[in-house]
Amino acid sequence: MKGHDVAALLLRATLGPMLVAHGWNKVAGPGGLTGTTGWFEALGLKPAEVHARMAAGTELAAGVGITLGAAGPLPAAAAVGLMTVAARTDHRGKGFFVFKGGWEYAGVVGGAAVALAALGNGRYSLDGLLGRQRAGAGPALLAAGLGTVSAAALLAVCYRPDEKPNETDD
Repeated sequence: MKGHDVAALLLRATLGPMLVAHGWNKVAGPGGLTGTTGWFEALGLKPAEVHARMAAGTELAAGVGITLGAAGPLPAAAAVGLMTVAARTDHRGKGFFVFKGGWEYAGVVGGAAVALAALGNGRYSLDGLLGRQRAGAGPALLAAGLGTVSAAALLAVCYRPDEKPNETDD
């Protein structure tokens, strides 16, 4: 067993199921898709119902892809995109620490996804089984770039938070 293969397996076994759990919670958690839609509406993602479904589906697909070690670095790019949108919408302006609503969690998950893209899925993965190993700076840059650019495009087109009234206006 090579150390990087074990490291990739452990990282995938941590990050992938966590994304699946978050995606599943958006669908079947206490509020279900209705609650997720309301939350996304409050965040300013329009149309909220579409974004609730897209976020849940993307988390589920990226989580499964990462867990299985398939199609690297694309699931990592999806995780980066998800976390970029989360940091910009839900965690913005709340500082760093997650216990205060900050972007700490989104940053760690996004960073871990880019690290996994750099490391590659390893020998103990679907990509490894199929002989499709991608690792290094190129896949890491692809995951970071594709995820960030996709998130920026989504936010430019669909992020419309309610504006707070300017208290200095008469």
